[in-house]
Amino acid sequence: MEILVCIKQVPGTSKVEVDPVTGVLKRDGVDSKMNPYDLYALETALRMRAKVGGTVKVISMGPPQAAEVIKEAYMMGADEGVLLSDRKFGGADVLATSYTISQGVRSMGKVDLILCGKQTTDGDTAQVGPEMAEYLKIPHIANVRKIEELKEKSIVVEMDMPNTIEVAEVKYPCLLTVEKDIFQPRLPSYKKKLETKDREVKILSFKDLEDKNENKYGLNGSPTQVERIFPPAVNTDKEMWKGTGEELSAKLEDKLKKMKFL
Repeated sequence: MEILVCIKQVPGTSKVEVDPVTGVLKRDGVDSKMNPYDLYALETALRMRAKVGGTVKVISMGPPQAAEVIKEAYMMGADEGVLLSDRKFGGADVLATSYTISQGVRSMGKVDLILCGKQTTDGDTAQVGPEMAEYLKIPHIANVRKIEELKEKSIVVEMDMPNTIEVAEVKYPCLLTVEKDIFQPRLPSYKKKLETKDREVKILSFKDLEDKNENKYGLNGSPTQVERIFPPAVNTDKEMWKGTGEELSAKLEDKLKKMKFL
């Protein structure tokens, strides 16, 4: 089975600057990590490979430093990795991001199953996976919490819906977005780090993609624009109270009333 996992490098800190002109995060030079939800998708792919054989590839989009998350995927067991990186991709909203990655997927040849994390911690839209599937014209299922059965031509999964748990079967090729409860991700292996330290991370730029229409990528291809974005306010104010239990509870009640919580 040819499995492809979509992964993303996200800020590893809340102290991230925002470009005042474009309204997007300044990712260069920021401490980063693999999107936590993508770890569950990668673990799912590795367990599937162990059961039925095949290869696990990963794809990501971002600045050159995003190659680090692909190297981390190698340390967990991924076989190959591709990074989509070009200034023309910068500032993309979910639609332009989905289109760009779908173009990268098309350039990678045959894929039976695409796995994505439920969402990313920097965007939280949970839209990129399903939109990719639409661009690729393949069926997709979101909110997958369990793999029920791997068949020769299809996969049976359990979905965590708002009020019910549903079971569905979908034919390959298809795309799944997985929940964080599906499997416990493994840790990167130091042994695999040594084994894969020279493994190539293939870089694809705009010129490597089939569709050369610049109006479909980056800011040009983004129908939605961020009106305002700002880092969360840091509030370190605190009060220290001393007294008996009755005195402290009375103070707390009075404070909550003043703050109009009661």
